Amino acid sequence: MTASRTMRLGLTGAAALVAAALTAPAALASTSSAPTGDHGATQRAMDAAVKDGVPGVAGQARDKYGTWKGTSGVGNLKTKQPRSAHDRYRVGSITKTFAATVLLQLEAEGTLSLDDKVEKWLPGVVRGNGHDGSRITLRQLLNHTSGIFNYTADEDFGRTYFLKDGFFEHRFDRLPPEQLVKIATAHEPDFAPGTSWNYSNTNYVLAGMVIDKATGNSFRDEIRHRIIEPLGLHATKVPGNSPYVPRPSSRAYGKLAEATTGPTYDVTELNPSIASAAGEMISDSGDLNRFYSALLRGKLLPEKQLTEMKTTIKADGFPNARYGLGLIERELSCGIVVWGHGGGIHGSSSEAVTTADGRHSLAFNFNGDWSGDADAVIEAEFCAK
Repeated sequence: MTASRTMRLGLTGAAALVAAALTAPAALASTSSAPTGDHGATQRAMDAAVKDGVPGVAGQARDKYGTWKGTSGVGNLKTKQPRSAHDRYRVGSITKTFAATVLLQLEAEGTLSLDDKVEKWLPGVVRGNGHDGSRITLRQLLNHTSGIFNYTADEDFGRTYFLKDGFFEHRFDRLPPEQLVKIATAHEPDFAPGTSWNYSNTNYVLAGMVIDKATGNSFRDEIRHRIIEPLGLHATKVPGNSPYVPRPSSRAYGKLAEATTGPTYDVTELNPSIASAAGEMISDSGDLNRFYSALLRGKLLPEKQLTEMKTTIKADGFPNARYGLGLIERELSCGIVVWGHGGGIHGSSSEAVTTADGRHSLAFNFNGDWSGDADAVIEAEFCAK
């Protein structure tokens, strides 16, 4: 499993590992439009993902020539309705970049320091089985060096929310962030704070709780007021307990099984409190390109904080990717470096990346969580010229 796929599907965890391939739709719908630049290789990589089993792909790229929009496959397996480049979709762990940006803004304003201990802001929350919030900094939450156990790796949690019987019984459960943290601290830490690296969704659940405490507002409101509204991200929302994806949107599909073959289920509606600040947001490809371009061009953070965000460390086991503060640095086969994040949640697998100058961006979504080569789409866009 590649670095980007692991990080992209970090929220779905076990489900992503056990899900099987879906037979490609009978009719392959493919559309693209480009002002001047050639995105033919990107379109072909999207088509290949559909042939590999993804129901459909929708994406947009922005470069010096303008905006290119491409789709392949279908957004509804029953009606065969094609995907739209303007589809809204669940972005999963791409939410982490938004949350990290808010915390870095709060640092720039003097409200907090990333060197603050978690215990200062959330007294008594990170305790038990060797976890100790007084030894963990906010920075270690953001770069996944805290050692806090990943709650989505809990076996009971996986059976309840990632497998068929549990999912359909519990898909609308409301899960407060405190409950997600308790699931994590029921396990021993992965390692002592600062001694290693491991992707843990619990880190960003806690980051959202720190934003709540430091501002007196919910992290959802802070993301809206600080990022969504100033950038005019009209397709982006932080839904809280709402189980619906606004239109235009496609259906989302998952296997919900431990077997490598089996039926495919419509998993579009669910309560995203299962993800909280680690992955509950909804957006579209145009908004994601606008967000990451603005972020990398210094429109959201002062230079000091953007430098902090881009200070990366080795992501153990993934030679071509390094992790910053809610931001992944990835070197492609042609030597181009892109910055961004991936995200996965039931029925949805997404990527959003941009060059360091923010001038060439790509965002896209698979409306299935078990198949497709997202790396190939990224490589095609930036390297196959």
